[in-house]
Amino acid sequence: MDFVRIRRIIAKNSFLFALILLGVVVLINYSFQDNLFEPRVLNRNLRNFLPLIILVIGQAIVIIGGGIDLSVGAMVSMCNAIFVTLITSESTGTEIATAVVIMCLAGCAAGAFNGIAVAYLRLQPIVTTYATSFIYAGIALYILPRPGGDVPRELSNAYRQPIAGGDIPVAFLVMGILVLIWWLARETRFGQYLYATGDDPNSAYTTGIPVSFVKFSTYVIAGLFSALAALALTLSIGSGSPRIGDAMTLDSIVAVVLGGTRLRGGQGGIFGAMLGVIILGVVRNIISFADVPTWSQTLVDALIILGALATSGGLQLITGYIRNLFRNRGLER
Repeated sequence: MDFVRIRRIIAKNSFLFALILLGVVVLINYSFQDNLFEPRVLNRNLRNFLPLIILVIGQAIVIIGGGIDLSVGAMVSMCNAIFVTLITSESTGTEIATAVVIMCLAGCAAGAFNGIAVAYLRLQPIVTTYATSFIYAGIALYILPRPGGDVPRELSNAYRQPIAGGDIPVAFLVMGILVLIWWLARETRFGQYLYATGDDPNSAYTTGIPVSFVKFSTYVIAGLFSALAALALTLSIGSGSPRIGDAMTLDSIVAVVLGGTRLRGGQGGIFGAMLGVIILGVVRNIISFADVPTWSQTLVDALIILGALATSGGLQLITGYIRNLFRNRGLER
């Protein structure tokens, strides 16, 4: 058996475990909810998952590059507060577009601040982004002291309704576009630099890769996707809250790990992270339909993370054992 080839396949397609787990949890959810695949239900579920799906893309890119961002949830709250204070129910298309641009610029600026501190000042990413999360949360509270805001109903309705005659959820189309963009980006020089930087920054630096700029850019991208996640979340609920993104930081990390991206960087992708978000959402649906106490959700998240980590190590242990077995019998190539 060619164990080297098998190992390469597993490393290149790190989302395989997430794909199998998704199939399992979907079957369990279907046993509780027999209308799970009806267009109306499917559209509602994917619409609820979409803000975290968008956010997890930025988190995954940061982690692949060898960092981590604990401020993404606070950036979502800040961008949400900015957006809902710039528009009203009577806002015109130009005013809405202007608010979206300002919100995205704010997200990029926050990400750039993180990137400068981590990439150029060489501060520890986990400590730095944890500290900046309080800054962005404070800005959100200053801009929007209490929940409020009024998104134009036409805009919310356009986001909530399926397309193509009511058959294709908007979230499904957005996910397809994002996966296509990522697939193209991986083949560019930046994509190659990203994985090389996350895998071994010292070796990447000696080969001429601008490691500091690559790391800096990952945080800017995370800030941009935090703003886009805030936009999707705002359109979904139709209002704003200064703490709306608090729970999303941990969820984004759980989804990235669950999707096969290793926390030390250099491996993984956004497709697996997207699957991780859907798995988390489906698990929470199961908890709801099975009347499991909501306090157990944190326990479930922890068990999922441990399971994902243990599966990766377990696969290596099993393949190593089988390889040694075949080697002893003289059957290995």
